[in-house]
Amino acid sequence: MARRAGADRQRRVGPAAGVVVLVLGAVLVGAGGGLGLPHLAKVGWSPATVAGLLALCLGVALVAVGIVAGVRAAHGWWRVPAALGLTVAALLVVDLVAVPVAATMVPADPGDGRTPASVGLPFREVRLPVTRGESLAAWYVPTRNGAAVVLLHGSGSTRSSTLRQAAVLARHGYGVLLPDARGHGASTGRAMDLGWHGDRDVAAATAYLSSPEAGTDPGRIAAVGLSMGGEEALGALAVDPRLAAVVAEGATGRQAADLGWLSTRYGWRGQVQEGVEDVHTWLAAALSGLAPPRTLADGVRRGRAPVLLVTAGDRPDEGYAAAALRAVAPARVEVWTVPGADHTGGLATAPAEWERRVVGFLDRALRPVE
Repeated sequence: MARRAGADRQRRVGPAAGVVVLVLGAVLVGAGGGLGLPHLAKVGWSPATVAGLLALCLGVALVAVGIVAGVRAAHGWWRVPAALGLTVAALLVVDLVAVPVAATMVPADPGDGRTPASVGLPFREVRLPVTRGESLAAWYVPTRNGAAVVLLHGSGSTRSSTLRQAAVLARHGYGVLLPDARGHGASTGRAMDLGWHGDRDVAAATAYLSSPEAGTDPGRIAAVGLSMGGEEALGALAVDPRLAAVVAEGATGRQAADLGWLSTRYGWRGQVQEGVEDVHTWLAAALSGLAPPRTLADGVRRGRAPVLLVTAGDRPDEGYAAAALRAVAPARVEVWTVPGADHTGGLATAPAEWERRVVGFLDRALRPVE
């Protein structure tokens, strides 16, 4: 019996080794969950799905081993806080890894098959050249009033998710260009669900709308973006003088430097979250090979066009982010909060008011030059 007990103790993982196992397991859970679960939801079973789910399962087992080792190293009632502390630490590591993995290893999404014809709009297919031989797939609904809008979808979706907004804008005569973001839908390239390709991709869209083929008037081009698309449009303001107006709905931030308002609003909890976002940004840059983009505040500051920020009443953080952006250029930035709306739910929640405010803003900003 003594020999058996000694062998059991030797087989146990010590506290130091348990920490290593715990961290390794949490990294695997984050990487596996960030890769496997989105791929399973979007494309079903694939090599990426299988690899991610295997890493997830192995990671869960290792986290369990690490927590058990830590609890065994504690004594008496200290085992309860030890178990809680190790669990919280594991969850933090999972979050640090899962968010950038999910944002940079995006599964293909062909869309839901709908086109502008599904909402009664005439359109044509176009390709927008971007960098390194890549191109964006887009639909163009021709203008009837000489002005046009780039309509940008959010992360994890495609151009078909913005058809309701396109129908409203087209009803008022606006040309509407609906691109798939890079690596999404029928566009080529590697997807990045934090919107870091946005400056160049928006420029490709405005270049098309400025061409004779689009039939628009010079100086009457705007961007309307939802979530990631709104953040892309705000960033593009700094480098694309063709944008005469921007409507951004549900924009909060696409990198850590956009979220300095967290500590102001939430104190020490906000400071912790800002630290987490720093790691998210650093790891996303390492995984994607991209440098973090300019901040949204820099886009607003350096741009000259008027901006309408639409925020969801049920998402206070959107209001805090909008207030920080409005402070950068209060003379050019308007904020409309939609009571009772969830993220990018302005049109669904208040359709008549969304149409009145958004179209009215565009009408003022894009009125013909006399």
